[in-house]
Amino acid sequence: MSDPTPDTIDAYIGGFPAEVAALLERIRQTIRAAAPEAEERISYRMPAFTQGGVLIYFAAFKRHIGVYPPVRGDAALMADLAPYAGPKGNLRFPLDEPFPLPLLSRVVAARLAELAAKASARRARQEA
Repeated sequence: MSDPTPDTIDAYIGGFPAEVAALLERIRQTIRAAAPEAEERISYRMPAFTQGGVLIYFAAFKRHIGVYPPVRGDAALMADLAPYAGPKGNLRFPLDEPFPLPLLSRVVAARLAELAAKASARRARQEA
């Protein structure tokens, strides 16, 4: 029988050993600081933040922290993220290396801009 899906980010984080849980909490707080209006939830069994759509997911695995969805449209940011690139543009941050929280803040800012641009384009189409 598989583990039950956590219903809150607190429950998700609480299911990990202390060292990983502390890192997950720092990731959560970094996202919260970069997107204070975003809402927290569990989606696809992972912590997620939403604001006008899915802003970001993060999840702990045996050897890395995964961050989803991919970032698009910011060449400088994408170059800085290249060492962490995983399948389909998702990000993999190894657990045996320091987690680049400032880089995560930039990812959240880029995702906010991407979601805002999509919302603006959608409004423009509706008004046309």
